[in-house]
Amino acid sequence: MEAGTTRRAKGTVPSSDRLRRYALRQPWDRRHLATIRRLLDPRPGDRILEVGCGPGHLTRRLEDLGCQATGIDANPEVADTAIARDVRVMRVEELAFPDGHFDKIVAVHAIEHFPRLEQALAEMARVLRTGGTMLLIYPAEPIRGLFAVPDAITIYHNPFRARELHLHKLRPADVRALAEAVGLAHVHSEFNLLSSPQFVTVLQKPG
Repeated sequence: MEAGTTRRAKGTVPSSDRLRRYALRQPWDRRHLATIRRLLDPRPGDRILEVGCGPGHLTRRLEDLGCQATGIDANPEVADTAIARDVRVMRVEELAFPDGHFDKIVAVHAIEHFPRLEQALAEMARVLRTGGTMLLIYPAEPIRGLFAVPDAITIYHNPFRARELHLHKLRPADVRALAEAVGLAHVHSEFNLLSSPQFVTVLQKPG
């Protein structure tokens, strides 16, 4: 599937109980923080948006670093399971923030879930200030949906619905093309092997 192509989920809509279990089970690999500190350089006072924050593990750690961190997630259950101060239920395609509001934006294993990825990146670019930095971490899947099987079992009780969660199989070249289409400049991409293989891409909003 080409990057940015929309896939419609089939079958039943997951219950609120299953969405709550999904929100609660979202793992946090603390090694992500080292990558984020190295490439995003969060500093005290920075206004940082985490997109696809789940319960807010990273958002809370950014708060601990002195950042003004806000997390958003489309899962309606995250508001009740949040561990960070400022976690909001919000769709990335319709961000309720003014233009240029954030100094930095981070999304860890989130962009592969967005049905309208180009629209999502355009909104993220809109709320990023001129000269601001965006850091995206996403799975290096050999087959789309492979790494989403455990979540498909949690949400749908069906591992074969994993592709309804990971809607895109992305490579850095795909992300670069999508980002440049909405006015973002590619700065750096790399491959990491943590709990699963992943790509990391750094983008900037040109002045």
